[in-house]
Amino acid sequence: MRRLTAAMTLSVTGKYIALLTPLNLLLALQMTRIEGTTGAAASFGVVAGFGGLIGLIANPLAGRISDRTFARLGRRRTWILTGGLAGAAMLVALSYATEVWQVVVAWCLVISCFAFQHAATTALLADQVPPTRRGSVSGLLGMAGAIGPIIGFSIVGAFSVPRMQWLVIAIAAATFAVVATLLLRDPPQERPQGVRAGEVGQRLGVGALAKSFWINPLRHPAFGWAWIVRFLVTCGYASSTYSVLFLMDRFGVTPEEVTQLAVVLAIIPVVVISITSVLAGFISDRLQRQKPFVLLGGLISAGALVITGTSQSIGIALLGSAVLGIGVGMFLSIDNALCVRVLPDAENVGKDMSIFNMANTLPQSFVPFIAPMLLALGGFTAFYVTLAGFAVVGALAVLRIPEIGKEGDPRWAAITRAPAAGGER
Repeated sequence: MRRLTAAMTLSVTGKYIALLTPLNLLLALQMTRIEGTTGAAASFGVVAGFGGLIGLIANPLAGRISDRTFARLGRRRTWILTGGLAGAAMLVALSYATEVWQVVVAWCLVISCFAFQHAATTALLADQVPPTRRGSVSGLLGMAGAIGPIIGFSIVGAFSVPRMQWLVIAIAAATFAVVATLLLRDPPQERPQGVRAGEVGQRLGVGALAKSFWINPLRHPAFGWAWIVRFLVTCGYASSTYSVLFLMDRFGVTPEEVTQLAVVLAIIPVVVISITSVLAGFISDRLQRQKPFVLLGGLISAGALVITGTSQSIGIALLGSAVLGIGVGMFLSIDNALCVRVLPDAENVGKDMSIFNMANTLPQSFVPFIAPMLLALGGFTAFYVTLAGFAVVGALAVLRIPEIGKEGDPRWAAITRAPAAGGER
């Protein structure tokens, strides 16, 4: 169990180094160098929006392919390693982009590669982690997600040359993926008749691939409500990708100063998330309760966004960041365990978890899509307050999901299981 937990934590850490360091810092700086300060926000929205859209497509496909992989390395280890190494190579390629369209293409490739690593890693929570340990393991993964960007910011801050900044996070991401693969035990999946030894990916028709993007919420209502919870709350903390632009716009921070301030702004919630996520996960497992943590985490996150959006000093913005750390840590530590509990099909864990991951990636397109309108209507105050409203609605939606031990109670949405292979999902 220790090797498994360490492998999952390292894989998640590397993935977040690779994705959140650019999203929260490097991409904004890249857009500033290409477009200038005035055009950076719009260009960043285009890059983040396309990246989120590609992630929306890539995540469920990656999960389905991982579920159907029969390689000797294992169906999860194969894609943790391949996704991590290929994604690292794409990060290096992105550092050479000099036009917005080049950044868009390269970033979409980065997102696609790490989708495979992420799909394989999250599937392990259902594959190998006992139900009574999922809260605490989810807490550690939440902490890893918080620590990853800080590691990225720290190593990036040691270099002033932009291409070196991209290179060091690529090396870090590749290293974490390799070590995670070495630690993980993942026996090869038993091959169905007709699948050759070493084959990666059972043949999938167009219909089967199309089903990678869909689980019928009418047939699986608890799954549908859990997806809504994750999507709406994630829209709230997707605002963090605008932190650099927020600092430059509201407080006049220069591009030269923003790297150090972004590190400070990220370190504060990381400390809080690290404590909150692990503690909440442990308490959740002991109490066998999940809903109160998800509800409170979403509401605290909403309050933090209001604090940040109305802040008139960097100090208040830092306070909002700290409060957000409490909410995000509490939410992330339990939400993964809750999602695993409502999965409809043990045979398609990777694919089904990837549909949940769509609720993580879709806000990366949706928030940049609505951001220009919100910024035009009321600046960053309207932006943050609106996203706080999303988080509140998402937190309240968890009330429709049954608590542990209440799965058959008709007062809540039913947790249903998928029919046999070939049935409607």
